[in-house]
Amino acid sequence: MITYNLTNDDRRRLIEAAQQVRSKAYVPYSHYQVGAALLTPSGKIFTGCNVENSSYGATICAERTAVVKAVSEGEQDFVAGVIITENGGSPCGICRQVMFEFAPDMTIILVEGSGKILYEGVLHEMLLLGFGPDKLRK
Repeated sequence: MITYNLTNDDRRRLIEAAQQVRSKAYVPYSHYQVGAALLTPSGKIFTGCNVENSSYGATICAERTAVVKAVSEGEQDFVAGVIITENGGSPCGICRQVMFEFAPDMTIILVEGSGKILYEGVLHEMLLLGFGPDKLRK
């Protein structure tokens, strides 16, 4: 488990990054823009937006976009994440599971479009009894 004291500056940087990337979302079907920003222990931020597809199953959420970007660049540890939507919606189950794979103890912050924080808590509390790598036999 990574111990990290999230600062107000960290929160501000994450919210700004998520707000900025949210505007790039490709959402011709739901019109529901989502931006996500993940913070690594070194202070690096990875962002993602949702990208919809007419074959709905091919759609990828903002949270998974950010995780995949980070992993593709060699980062697998996260201490915090911001998800921003117009109404402060929470991550879907698949996104919670993907983030849990790498950082079940990271702080999750849900933000509405105006920048107001609606929720701040630990990911493993959002995915109770989550299934992670530690559950698999070595």
